[in-house]
Amino acid sequence: MVEGLSHLTFIVRDLDRMERLLTSVFCARRIYESGDAAFSLSKERFFLICEIWVVIMEGDPLPSRTYNHVAFKIAETDYELCLERIRSLGLDFREPRPRVEGEGRSIYFHDFDNHLFELHTGTLSERLRR
Repeated sequence: MVEGLSHLTFIVRDLDRMERLLTSVFCARRIYESGDAAFSLSKERFFLICEIWVVIMEGDPLPSRTYNHVAFKIAETDYELCLERIRSLGLDFREPRPRVEGEGRSIYFHDFDNHLFELHTGTLSERLRR
């Protein structure tokens, strides 16, 4: 039986650049680096974001952008700070989509390799109530 989420893996062209994004925007903490060794498919680094295991591996980026994304919960009070961190890295971000009042606010942004991330202030229960 499934016990929960194990980890998320993102294939990126530049490990250092993605590490700057993860540590700046998500306050990620690096916990492992393979160095020049490739125990999996390629060089990799492991991070923790609020106890979520995130892996970045060196490789070819996604060929195009889609709406497939990973959303992380943020506090409403951190919305502007997160937006400023994203802007300071020169990342492309979308204006928020129209939402029903009370379901939270979102920041959608693409990393350097076409992955879409969302920072969302709401919860599932708030959204279902709306």
